[in-house]
Amino acid sequence: MNYITDITQTIGGTKLLRLDKLKEAWGYDGHIYAKLEHMSPGFSKKDRIALGMIEEAEKRGALKPGMAVIEATSGNTGIGLAIVCAAKGYRFICVMSKGNSQERVKMIEALGGEIRLIDQEPGAKKGLVSGADLALVMEAAKAAVEETGGFYVEQFENPDNSLAQEKMGEEIWEQSGGTITAFADFVGTGGTFAGVSKSLKSHNPDIKCYVVEPEGSAVYSGKEPTGTGHRIQGGGYGVEQSLVKKDFIDGTVTVSDDEAVKAVGDLARYAGVFAGFSSGANVRAAAKLLDGPEKGGNIAVAINDCGLKYMSTGLFE
Repeated sequence: MNYITDITQTIGGTKLLRLDKLKEAWGYDGHIYAKLEHMSPGFSKKDRIALGMIEEAEKRGALKPGMAVIEATSGNTGIGLAIVCAAKGYRFICVMSKGNSQERVKMIEALGGEIRLIDQEPGAKKGLVSGADLALVMEAAKAAVEETGGFYVEQFENPDNSLAQEKMGEEIWEQSGGTITAFADFVGTGGTFAGVSKSLKSHNPDIKCYVVEPEGSAVYSGKEPTGTGHRIQGGGYGVEQSLVKKDFIDGTVTVSDDEAVKAVGDLARYAGVFAGFSSGANVRAAAKLLDGPEKGGNIAVAINDCGLKYMSTGLFE
């Protein structure tokens, strides 16, 4: 017999794809290795941290049977938590901004999660979630914790977030045969950047790790946020994240909305990879690096989530 008894057993162990067809189309000098995290059960890399943060909380006794799980999220962590909570039998309350895509909301509801949608700041555009919008969501999440006495996951501050993503770094190292020379990642919570960077640098301190940021919100690049917003959901909130250790940052790459959107389309057409905004940003950033300081190298990126979550956003129009 060859079967599993729990959906969480499918989380992790995703394939690493060298984007040869994209290289032919774009002509960069080197190779991009894409970790296919959109193939996880919740279609994103956040499934890893959802499982990791819940299991570590159980081990510490911070999460006990009968308690509710509460989280503030842009959607992907919420989907991952909804899957894990369904498998483990926890009530899950997900607090999200109304600026996030409706596909994420519907997925969480279908998985049994309770959604609390929070209004954006006055004048904000739907689909452009700012740091101020995120602050409102976090405030509402804390109120839900007070109301229920539940466990607040708090992914932006939780060290178990980056701990879970160290496993992705180990997989990248092993699957690439130890040939990776750089890593680039679009920063949301910063957990992936922190965890994968730590893992890769433990194998080879010479590996360069780059923060990927959207135009108008490139704080790690030393620029003041413009306040104009950007379309790349799930990060680029205009504030530095506590999980990101500056010692691991070897450089930054800025990507525009148009560059990210074109990269998403080209990933689909040339590589058969159906991804979302931040995955496009990662791949475009890697190509820029291979045309610049990392010329001739091997850059790893994560395909963060699936394009199906963005059908209502105009990403594919």
